[in-house]
Amino acid sequence: MSVAARGSSAVRRTTVVVVTAAALLIGVVLSAGLGQLPIGPAEVVGSVLRAVGIPNGWAPTDPLIEQTLWQIRFPRIVMSLLVGALLAVAGAVMQAIFGNPLAEPGVVGVSSGAALGAALAIVLGLSTFGSWTPAVLAFAGGLAATLVVYSTARAQGRTESVTLILTGIAVNAFGGAGLALLMFAGNTATREQIVFWQLGSMNGSRWPEVLIVVVVGAAAVTGAIVLARQYDLLALGERTASHLGVRVERLRVVSIVLVALMTGVAVAFVGIIAFVGLVVPHLVRMLLGPANRSLILISLLGGGMLLVYADLLARTLVPSADLPIGVLTSLIGGPFFYWLIRRSRRKAGGWA
Repeated sequence: MSVAARGSSAVRRTTVVVVTAAALLIGVVLSAGLGQLPIGPAEVVGSVLRAVGIPNGWAPTDPLIEQTLWQIRFPRIVMSLLVGALLAVAGAVMQAIFGNPLAEPGVVGVSSGAALGAALAIVLGLSTFGSWTPAVLAFAGGLAATLVVYSTARAQGRTESVTLILTGIAVNAFGGAGLALLMFAGNTATREQIVFWQLGSMNGSRWPEVLIVVVVGAAAVTGAIVLARQYDLLALGERTASHLGVRVERLRVVSIVLVALMTGVAVAFVGIIAFVGLVVPHLVRMLLGPANRSLILISLLGGGMLLVYADLLARTLVPSADLPIGVLTSLIGGPFFYWLIRRSRRKAGGWA
């Protein structure tokens, strides 16, 4: 790559980061201010500044506004940001290790497996790990679904794209049937919780749950960033990557665990949210190219931004109602998925 091309690429990358970060910041302030109790942007900023030890005249003096921000809206906003970021990075990692643009936690059944694990904990009343039990079983379900998809799609040293998608369809169908069966077997309260899992919602997010997502998500994302260089080499082909020192199978297994961690902890508290891991990495790849380190870092930012705005719409589109956020992301992701298929067929004749 020439010096001019590198300079142009750096300018484009910086522009995308700045625009995405600015859009995220605006989304956070809007989301904190809009709702049944309107709060001005100055009060939102003033409250945050006061919380970090900077005295200012913008901070709200009404305790009700302060409680609304810090007990209801900020935990929900931070949870939206984290879940969107983790699902986007999980999608980018899956596409890198499978070499398939359709690979995404929702499409290949990881989200369904995680939701089924959490639903089992709810219906059976399991408490082996205390309040962490649904999250632990969600991780186990997501990991099991990923391993099933991966082991089935691998044949003769390569991953078959069609088998990958078909296995994902089967896993999704099994997960959906399992959730329906658990709903049938459960009582009214557990049915309501399982419906919540199927539709997805940020409503009721609390700081202890946010802390769990931060801790697990930060570790998994750090691992993905460390492996980004090896993903770049894997894109050259398994044989070439092996010659360059990449232990391909170990890389895939470690990456599968990271994806299960990110997806499991993301859906453990908010339910299934589809298509974020499909839409965001593709948009970033179209803007900046396939280099995986930039792709992962900016998908992190873009995924958070997308879900902050999606949650804002979910809270405000219908007065006095909270739409399921999974419905909104599917309304965006469904048409994008269709466009992706049409684009691939037009440019490359479809996937093998």
